[in-house]
Amino acid sequence: MSSLALLQTARQRGQEQGLPYAGALTPTEAYDLLQADSSVLLVDVRTNAERDWVGKVGIKEEQHFAVQWNIYPGGTPNPDFLAQLQAVSANKDTVILFLCRSGVRSRHAAKLATENTYTNCYDILQGFEGDKDQQGHRKTIGGWCQQGLPWIGA
Repeated sequence: MSSLALLQTARQRGQEQGLPYAGALTPTEAYDLLQADSSVLLVDVRTNAERDWVGKVGIKEEQHFAVQWNIYPGGTPNPDFLAQLQAVSANKDTVILFLCRSGVRSRHAAKLATENTYTNCYDILQGFEGDKDQQGHRKTIGGWCQQGLPWIGA
């Protein structure tokens, strides 16, 4: 699927769900979009500890950025989130895909960025690890890892 078609699908999903940002992509759609368009950026909003201990997406470094939504330890909101996002992309029309563990913090990040005049913010549904299974484990139900997309272990 072309990058234009992927973005149209994401926007349509966003309209259908009444999302307060441009749209949402499945992990596979997000990966395909990143491969098709080198100007698209992925902003991983998980904590540094999560990336260090759980793993990172395996995409081109020039497309992958870390901007913590919460600070570890303590889980306090990152007071510099918007300034750090601005450092990633000063162009507020850049297509930015937000990723977290399960798709909650990334939605908040996409919403906040949109409220601050970023025009092409997308959530990656299910996040990096997806939801917990019956045993309380992640990476088995949805998410980047479960989809078999490239990632680098801790």
